[in-house]
Amino acid sequence: MLVTQQKTLRRFWYAIMPMEKLANGPQPFTLLGEPIVIWQKSDGSPAAVRDRCCHRTAKLSKGFVEGDHIVCGYHGWQYDCRGACVKIPQSPGNTIPPGAKVDAFHCQEKYGYVWVALEDPLKPVFEIPEHAAPGYRCIQQFDVRWQTGALRLMENSFDAAHFAFVHKGTFGQFHAQKPEFFEIRETDYGFEAETRLVINNPPASHRITGSTEPTTRRHFRNQWHLPFNRRLGLSYPNGLEHLIVTCATPIDDAHIQILQWLYRNDSEADCPASELNDWDLRVIAEDKEILETVDADAPVDVSRRMEQNMAADQPGLIMRRRLLALLQAHGEQEVHRATAQA
Repeated sequence: MLVTQQKTLRRFWYAIMPMEKLANGPQPFTLLGEPIVIWQKSDGSPAAVRDRCCHRTAKLSKGFVEGDHIVCGYHGWQYDCRGACVKIPQSPGNTIPPGAKVDAFHCQEKYGYVWVALEDPLKPVFEIPEHAAPGYRCIQQFDVRWQTGALRLMENSFDAAHFAFVHKGTFGQFHAQKPEFFEIRETDYGFEAETRLVINNPPASHRITGSTEPTTRRHFRNQWHLPFNRRLGLSYPNGLEHLIVTCATPIDDAHIQILQWLYRNDSEADCPASELNDWDLRVIAEDKEILETVDADAPVDVSRRMEQNMAADQPGLIMRRRLLALLQAHGEQEVHRATAQA
């Protein structure tokens, strides 16, 4: 699926970057092929507009912030959060020409991250009750770019069949290639997939799982939130709760920005954040090695009979069906490389 060609996808909120990055000044990003610039206003909230001055087309991300406004570093033209030019230093009496503006985008802070929607959003950012729940800590993990498609990462995030092969170097059990239990339930936001399986528990993961046994049982409650967000709740027999939030933000048709953070009902003394991040870096490196070899623009085919007969592929089939239904509900059809070239 060529995500940049699907206008409906512009109507969702996407996690862009940690808010703390804005302390270093305006930050550029490309969302669904759209170059944007994000800055922090005087009240601490973020704003986003197209990263292109309407004067001489310089990148506004090369400029600086003055109060609530972003200032072009070429000639000093200033823009407010609505994209309107509000100051031209060289203009007598600060006369602003009609039409002196740039496109502005919906922008907000949530969970410590900047979120942007390019057009009026169809629904709010999904809720994470643990973010404000007593007894849980929040740990920022990754903000990295991968060469793969957003749909590919989401399919992989719900594919329990790959654990035994891709993750045999970390938690996957090569001889146990099917989960003990798998069930999927569709919801208004997407679906929840519930899985139970036994995983390897090497010494490097003892404090992650809270167990020193060579194996442990992991209970997955894995939610897919349209279009490219995953909320994974992991429960262990000792009562430890480990919640991972993963956002596959589409940069363009073949690249994504992965933003991931987690919540745990333990303390830094129980398991340091650095140890959690080091372990998860090993796990996602295994995924990255495989996912960067797949076709980022594979068509959304919901008729593949082989997958219809394999439980492990059901999440991917439902994703494709729901995405197609979403597009059709807004008068669109899927666009991928073959149709784009036709």
